[in-house]
Amino acid sequence: MAAQKARVAVVGTGWWSTTAHIPALKRNPDVELVALVDRRPDALAKAAAAYGVDHTYTDVNDMLAQEEVDGAIVCVNHATHYEVAKACLEAGLHVVIDKPMVLYANHAHELQAIAQAKGRELIVGYPWHYTPISRRARDIIQSGELGAIQFVSCLFSSMVVEFLRGNDQAYAPDFGYPVHGPGSAYADPKLSGGGHGHLQLTHSIGSTLFVSGLRGDVVTAFMENFGLAVDLACAISVRFEAEGTYPAVGTFQGSGNIQRGDVGEFDIQIFCENGRLSLDQHNSLLYVRKPDGTELREGPLPAEERYPTHAPAYNLVDVILGRGENGSPAEVGVRVVEILDAAYRSAANGGQPVKIADLI
Repeated sequence: MAAQKARVAVVGTGWWSTTAHIPALKRNPDVELVALVDRRPDALAKAAAAYGVDHTYTDVNDMLAQEEVDGAIVCVNHATHYEVAKACLEAGLHVVIDKPMVLYANHAHELQAIAQAKGRELIVGYPWHYTPISRRARDIIQSGELGAIQFVSCLFSSMVVEFLRGNDQAYAPDFGYPVHGPGSAYADPKLSGGGHGHLQLTHSIGSTLFVSGLRGDVVTAFMENFGLAVDLACAISVRFEAEGTYPAVGTFQGSGNIQRGDVGEFDIQIFCENGRLSLDQHNSLLYVRKPDGTELREGPLPAEERYPTHAPAYNLVDVILGRGENGSPAEVGVRVVEILDAAYRSAANGGQPVKIADLI
């Protein structure tokens, strides 16, 4: 008898899907890649030809009605994450939803509730959550040995300005698109919501919340577009929900205008009442100062393990086959969306504070 395989569909055949998710599924012997879905017939045909997928659809509901599928990877434009993931969850599928989970806090809560009601896992596509360095940092912070968190700071600056200009070919030599690049989607707020915040700071906020377990309460933010249609630089301040007597506070900031050849910065600093932790995600370096004054240093990981692009797809397969837990759970994705939703509203109103509870 043949071993059971996870039957998976991929919805969205753009740059990241054809670079990360589809190749990961094709490499996994425990997967049957059942179908590809994309509203754009040309992009769909190119992806299907590149990876040898016979069944293609331009409507996710048609695919769900005609195919037997256990799980789906949703990698469409940010603005359509909600509707596509909702359809897949309501059909009883386990789902990977790429980052940012959705654009609005109420949509994030709704998807989480549907997944729970259906008894299905909703995995958010944050590859850094799967590295042993991130998990080690999380275990240390959440063990309580450093005491209560008082302040967090996270800087993520990266090379995306040409994407935000709609000029994906400027980065073709850097990323070597196996099928096609993202086109102008990241430059269009109707498709992507915001710019650097929704494209990149979602990673850094996600990593910080994954490690710390914090949840935002009140957010204030300033963003600048520098002539683009979407934000290029973001400065977000957060007061978190109190876990003890006092609430922690923190900042998330960065720019998308790192030049070609510069790896950029992705640094998380967590200051606690009895020690501190520093996590350099780009280089997979962990530093901890403990209450007794001793220091812990770990990393770096091998270069190929620092950003495991295959991990969300592999996690979906393990969840479907009952041999693994959700490694990037929806709860973290929901908390990220809460902060980003509040941040964009705050920035649009001149930095006025926004209480997250008012968005839900």
